[in-house]
Amino acid sequence: MKQLLPKISVITPSFNQGHLIKETIDSVLNQNYPNLEFIVMDGGSTDDTVKILKKYKGKLSFISKKDKGQADAINKGIKKSSGEILTYLNSDDVMLPNTLNIVAEYFKENKNALWITGDYFIIDEKGNKIQSFVANYKRFLRKFPYFNVLAVANFIIQPSTFFRRKLIKELGYFDKSLDLCMDYDFWMRIIKQHPLHVLPNHFSLFRIHSLSKGGIQYKKQFAQEHQVLTRYTDNPLLIFLHKIHASLIVLVYRIIK
Repeated sequence: MKQLLPKISVITPSFNQGHLIKETIDSVLNQNYPNLEFIVMDGGSTDDTVKILKKYKGKLSFISKKDKGQADAINKGIKKSSGEILTYLNSDDVMLPNTLNIVAEYFKENKNALWITGDYFIIDEKGNKIQSFVANYKRFLRKFPYFNVLAVANFIIQPSTFFRRKLIKELGYFDKSLDLCMDYDFWMRIIKQHPLHVLPNHFSLFRIHSLSKGGIQYKKQFAQEHQVLTRYTDNPLLIFLHKIHASLIVLVYRIIK
């Protein structure tokens, strides 16, 4: 069975998330996927993260050393990995049960699929589901998985997205200069070349809390996203629509937060 399913490498970038990382780790290991490679790239945490990681000796590999940010950690993890299928799961997010088996079967049956994304739930620090309207809105947008739509609104769920290693060889690694939108930049690179396969399955829990980027830096995040967009299009209409959309989302976030 192990030989029949592709090797999946899960990379978890981490820094001082000791109060949440155990749930993240368990969610990956409890997949019971027979061909899993799990790598945690810790940026030199000063909390109890390393102590927790040591308890999983033999079940995952980890490095705890100062890095140059999240994208740098992800890139180092990818270089260290050997799986045919790649994903990264942040140390405050959760992988839902049976995700890896569903993903592996899809890639195995669809040889032309180079990347796929699924659905998610948004949760708070205590694990309560929140902002269901945001998840519903992105689900609607994923009915139209095209460059022009992604240029206006990022509908791709990062912790629910998986891709073949060949995309790294073709398009390069995550941009280390981006601290908030390295995923959006990577998605834009891919979607210009390869169609996105959208699955209806819920693959992850995306956590928003007081220390998360989405929780405290959303305004800066949308500004950086807008800068990224201009790398990939000079279409004035798309740039304008993205700016208007981002402004509206920031307004909504101000109200709900």
